[in-house]
Amino acid sequence: MISPSRNPKDFWTGIIYIAFGLSAVIIALDYGMGTALKMGPAYFPTVLGSLLIVIGIFSLVRSFTQAGAPIGDFAFKGLWLVVGSTLLFGLIVRGAGLAIALPALVVISAYASVHFRWGASLALATGLTLFCVLVFLKGLGVPLPVLGWWFGG
Repeated sequence: MISPSRNPKDFWTGIIYIAFGLSAVIIALDYGMGTALKMGPAYFPTVLGSLLIVIGIFSLVRSFTQAGAPIGDFAFKGLWLVVGSTLLFGLIVRGAGLAIALPALVVISAYASVHFRWGASLALATGLTLFCVLVFLKGLGVPLPVLGWWFGG
């Protein structure tokens, strides 16, 4: 991919950050902003979008000042595994429960890495599942089953 800068990775990263940030800010224009003490629906997307724009500008400027490596091949395997695991999570979380869907998400998306290791992935899946069950389901009362009706929960 052709890039007008010395560091194509930073250049295209900056462009992507700016595009997503601008999109969030533009979409939020239709909502009420509110104040810092009483935030409206546009407050968070506007603040987050603005931060993304600032980070994108820094990345874009850096791409012209520091040399960098060219962009490598596109990792289709990783893309499909991460997107597929996210879709699978969304499809099975109600029926299977968080205790099944979240480890599946973690292990399948971790498999996208060239540094994938079963032990580390299973340890991460276990720790993340325990954390999410305790914080979101028990602590915050998010209405998701720990073990879904597919497994008798």
